Amino acid sequence: MKEIKSKIRIKDIAVLAGVSEGTVDRVLHQRGDVSAKSLEAVNKVLEEINYMPNLMARSLASKKHYRFVCLFPAHQPTDYWQSINDGFNMAADEFLHHNVQIEKKYFNQFDAQTFIATSNEILETKPDAVFIAPIFRNETLQFTSKLVELQIPFSYIDSMIEETDFVTYYGQHSFQSGYIAAKLLLHSGCANNKILIIRTQRKGAMSNQTLNRNSGFMQYINDNGLAEKLELINVEFKDDDEMANLEVLREVFATHTTIKAAITFNSKAYRLAMHLETLKKLDVQLIGYDLLEQNVDYLKKGMIAYLIAQRPEKQAYCTVRDMCKELIFKQKVSTINYVPIDVLMKENIDYYSRFKE
Repeated sequence: MKEIKSKIRIKDIAVLAGVSEGTVDRVLHQRGDVSAKSLEAVNKVLEEINYMPNLMARSLASKKHYRFVCLFPAHQPTDYWQSINDGFNMAADEFLHHNVQIEKKYFNQFDAQTFIATSNEILETKPDAVFIAPIFRNETLQFTSKLVELQIPFSYIDSMIEETDFVTYYGQHSFQSGYIAAKLLLHSGCANNKILIIRTQRKGAMSNQTLNRNSGFMQYINDNGLAEKLELINVEFKDDDEMANLEVLREVFATHTTIKAAITFNSKAYRLAMHLETLKKLDVQLIGYDLLEQNVDYLKKGMIAYLIAQRPEKQAYCTVRDMCKELIFKQKVSTINYVPIDVLMKENIDYYSRFKE
């Protein structure tokens, strides 16, 4: 098998599967009738040899052009969503030769009405596929139900809504990442202290990702009998007023003088670290998410104890790649694809950042 893998031919596959070359050709190009037994035999050989058809030739043979639309939050160049944007750009460059055009549409992640307005605009244009960051659960459900009616396939990035008929999801197991965050925060002597939980104000429900991470965090507390030993202090930050956020924290610490642990379930842990530094609360153990440059700076300074990372560029790239496989090349893809939950601290961040695959 290994000897012919690099130079595999239809004739070789036919011999290995015990069928005719014509049968193999019909399976590869999905045309004509093939018996269930022959189909199983051919697919088994294809799987064993990790056979990949000539996708370029197949796409060029088709004159159809595909328009994929990405719906995700508007952002600044230093934000988490810029990495998602970069991943879509990588995919756009690679799959341009397969007649794929990628468009990006943005919404305000703190205002559900902007998601509704932008999703309605997308529906009017009837794209061939849509990639969605489902920040707002109910609004996403309404949007995806209309996509299903129009027979427009869609995939999720960043988080997912499991009961919908999506093609793929690439991202963290959000619930499990919250569980891990609680374990990191609470196993090291913080179990009898007050825990500060920072969220960001939104016009609409809490984000889908935040809800899932928070649920995992609370599950760890319940599983370990910590609910009655902890006091969880929930604080909402404004996304555009750091002076107001600082004053809120100042009041919180004036009232709760024994806070030794804090967590934020979004990517802007650096904001909390900055204010803790200003208030000289250097003994508060802080956990946050994602490798924003500002987050990494505070991780190296020791103001952030742990960052939980999730490789967003790869999420976006693989989401586009798999839609091409499913929609254009008629290849089977895996629906749910969890990326590694990377736990980073100042002692290992340089190795992680410098490593190139």
